[in-house]
Amino acid sequence: MLDQNENDLHQAEGNSAPGRTEGEDKDIIVDNASREEPQTDGYERPENQDEEEGQEEKNADQAAPAAAIEVNDAEVINEIDESNAEDAEDEDNAKRHVIPMLDYHAMDMEKLVTELEKLLKNEKVQAIKEHVDNIKYEFDLKFQELLEEKKEEFLNDGGNEIDFRYNSSVKMHFNKAYGEYKDKKNQYYKSLEQNLKSNLSKRLEIIEELKGLINVEENINTTYKHFKELQGRWKVAGPVPRISYNDVWRTYHHHVERFYDFLDLNRDLRDLDFKHNLEEKEKLIARAEELAGIPDVNTAFRELQSLHKIWKEDIGPVDREHREDIWNRFSAATKVIHEKRQDYFKNMDQIHEQNLVRKQEIIAQINAVAENKASSHNQWQKQIREIEALREAFFNAGRVPRKVNEEIWTAFKTAVRTFNRNKNEFYKNLKKDQHENLTKKQELIKIAQENKDSEDWEAVTPMMKKIQADWKKIGHVPRKYSDKIWAEFKAACNHYFDRLHQHKDEGNKEEMEALKQKEALLDKLKEFELSGAHENDVETVKEFISEWRSYGRVPYYKRNIENKFNKIIDALFKKLDVARQDIELIKYGNKLEQLANSDKDDLIDHERVFIRRKIDEVKGEIRQLENNLQFINADDTNPIVKEVNKNIDKHKEALALWKAKLQQLREMD
Repeated sequence: MLDQNENDLHQAEGNSAPGRTEGEDKDIIVDNASREEPQTDGYERPENQDEEEGQEEKNADQAAPAAAIEVNDAEVINEIDESNAEDAEDEDNAKRHVIPMLDYHAMDMEKLVTELEKLLKNEKVQAIKEHVDNIKYEFDLKFQELLEEKKEEFLNDGGNEIDFRYNSSVKMHFNKAYGEYKDKKNQYYKSLEQNLKSNLSKRLEIIEELKGLINVEENINTTYKHFKELQGRWKVAGPVPRISYNDVWRTYHHHVERFYDFLDLNRDLRDLDFKHNLEEKEKLIARAEELAGIPDVNTAFRELQSLHKIWKEDIGPVDREHREDIWNRFSAATKVIHEKRQDYFKNMDQIHEQNLVRKQEIIAQINAVAENKASSHNQWQKQIREIEALREAFFNAGRVPRKVNEEIWTAFKTAVRTFNRNKNEFYKNLKKDQHENLTKKQELIKIAQENKDSEDWEAVTPMMKKIQADWKKIGHVPRKYSDKIWAEFKAACNHYFDRLHQHKDEGNKEEMEALKQKEALLDKLKEFELSGAHENDVETVKEFISEWRSYGRVPYYKRNIENKFNKIIDALFKKLDVARQDIELIKYGNKLEQLANSDKDDLIDHERVFIRRKIDEVKGEIRQLENNLQFINADDTNPIVKEVNKNIDKHKEALALWKAKLQQLREMD
């Protein structure tokens, strides 16, 4: 393909080794034809590579780069040159470096699908391969875990393994997005192959034209202008197949150097070009030295790759006097950045080791929870929440060293699976117990329904109360039956007790009449509005209270009407701004009225004992506070003294209220 041999390259400006140009590639250029090239994003791919990619373990961030070992200067620069060779094949290669590599390990399956779709929508397909591979690897791990869990549940429920099927919408969603990615990728590489071959042809044509400049018979200025035009075309000719990159580049630079030798006949033009090239390369050196101070070593390294590419691709040689010096300076700046990058990856290794320790701790915690088997539904629900939190913590803990990644993932899955087996065993037995409970409750429903219309009040009433108590003791039933059987049981019981109350109401017309009168008074109170005359309004409210008391007791099951009345009275007193003690005494009088009307004769006596005990307690509190004051050596302006006096006043106010209540009790005797 190229008609120049190695001897031609040896003779380029006195270089003594094949492939060396201008001194900068001394001991650096590796004959790529003699060794196997690493796989890149080029178009040369096996047909089944898409399937193989899905099975590979993708953990790029964990893998220390080849550069993260002790290397000499030549290896440092060679790593840069190889990276630039990849970029030359794919002009969009640098694009992938600025797309953030998110922590896909910490994402759930839905989030992974979202991120894949976002990449397909917003980024070029050739720039997202590593991202997609990482997403697919993490998605497959999580889906396999889910699949195993569902399969185990299926088998625990008595299913046959051969019949197991599991359809997941998120899996179908992912497959659709991943299929779109593969289609776009295949289309891209088909187009890329054609472009690379076309670009190779353009570059070979430029080389042929460059070779012809040396022997052309024309004005040297015209020839030099033609040479600069060829250089401009070369810069925009586009990437070529990787396998041809180094040969084409060396051949081109060989003929560029031959042209500069030819320009020796016109030193002014050549020296002017050498001077320009020297200025441009010194700018690259200055920028490379600046990059050493950038905190983001990956960003610095990527820009350094671009600088090397510009050095090789875009800028011609300099004069022999400066050639070795500028290359040594550029190499030194490169080495500084490379050493910082080495340190960065060493630190990453330490971080991965710390993540490993954290994940091992989480696995130990999961195992501890799994060993401590819960004995109730509530306890299991608590443990399920604990395991979910630990699972999330595991995924958020970050990456571990690649060599133990599979091992730690297996240990994690085993720990979670052990917990799930214990949980499934418990709920399997629980289902059995719940079905037994269902049978028991259905028997109670049958009893309730058979007796709901009975009029044997004395025999059936205690039986109905007993089956209600038994219902509460039986425990849970399967959720799908719970609401239905409760509604049936409740309806039967309510039907019987409503009939019982109606029967009692008919036998106690006085209480029903009292209920009717109090309901009427309650309606009247709801519409009542204060007149604005304070004393008259207070008296009116007291009259309402007296009238209410006069009606007597209502049926027991309607006693909630008293609370409704008290709420309205409290609201009216609040509007009237009645003193707190007065309100309490009025309300207390209402309470005493209820106690007096009760069937239990000893309630008044119990209330009297309670009031006297409260009076004694408050008196004791007052004595203690007054004694405390004697030990405080300060006047009444002291904040502590003020607070104690304030408490004493509150207790005295409370004492006066309790005494007033006791007086009301005495008046009832």
